Amino acid sequence: MEFKVNCGIWGAMFGVPSIVADNFLKLASGQQIKVLLFLLRCSGKTCSAEEISANTGVSAEEVEDAVLFWQQANVLSPQTSVNTPSAQPIMTAPVSTKAPANNTPAANTAVAAPDHKFNFSGSEIAAIMEKSQDIKELFKISETILGPLKNGQMNSIIWMFDHLGLKKEVIITLLSYCASIEKVNTAYIEKIASVWAEKEINTIAAAQDEIQSINAGREYISRIMQIFQMQNRPTSKQNEFIQQWKNAGFSFELIEYAYEKTIEQINKLNFNYINKILLSWRDSGFMSVKEVQNAESEYVKKKKNTASKNNSDDSDYEKYESVINKFLL
Repeated sequence: MEFKVNCGIWGAMFGVPSIVADNFLKLASGQQIKVLLFLLRCSGKTCSAEEISANTGVSAEEVEDAVLFWQQANVLSPQTSVNTPSAQPIMTAPVSTKAPANNTPAANTAVAAPDHKFNFSGSEIAAIMEKSQDIKELFKISETILGPLKNGQMNSIIWMFDHLGLKKEVIITLLSYCASIEKVNTAYIEKIASVWAEKEINTIAAAQDEIQSINAGREYISRIMQIFQMQNRPTSKQNEFIQQWKNAGFSFELIEYAYEKTIEQINKLNFNYINKILLSWRDSGFMSVKEVQNAESEYVKKKKNTASKNNSDDSDYEKYESVINKFLL
């Protein structure tokens, strides 16, 4: 289904930063989007949490959390605050994918093994929050993503920020992504955080590029599972084959044809068998089903011609293994 905007009925308009549509439609909650749209509509005007709440249906407390989220995402300026009797007007800042210079924690960026994580007690964490506004803000916005934080989650966030050196907006992006795919266990989040630190992924732009790459890989695997009619997730070894096929540029159509050939020959799914078929085709210069089928047809014709010349039974030559499928198991 296609959709078209009815431009003829537009009245007054206001701008929405491209980064919001490009990076946060999946990661931000509906309430956070509502608050941002209202703030953008009222740019230059003083707004109270109560006014925003009345116009968006979002509670005043959630309004403040949403503003903090967009501040940490660098969509609103770090000075932005919801107006209270003594608060300043909300101001929007030009969008940048770079974090403010003073937002980089002075930390050891080396990747630590899980057993080197922090293990602060509740009182120690409270003391850290008292001393660090960054950690305090991280906890608050993390709760809007993960719900009430447990001690282990708080330790994990401190570890990502203070030890891995990930910036606040990157940690928020990571947590939002993990929540969007419903994988919010601490071990999974820390595994990705460690990889990002090792790969020096420490801006929103870099984090979004990495997320897109991860999603593309997940979608590729899901398509392979569908082709192979797999009920369980691929094993580590099977994932290695899948990644090789993706990197080699094998089309889904060609992989499916190799799968069909495998079922015909051995009547079961065998990644190693499929891989050898694909490599054999590639080495022979065939990278599409049409090219493979043309080569098979030529092979059959040659065999039939040879059979005719030798007055042999054609059926004997129809039971062949295509030259492009010859490989050792």
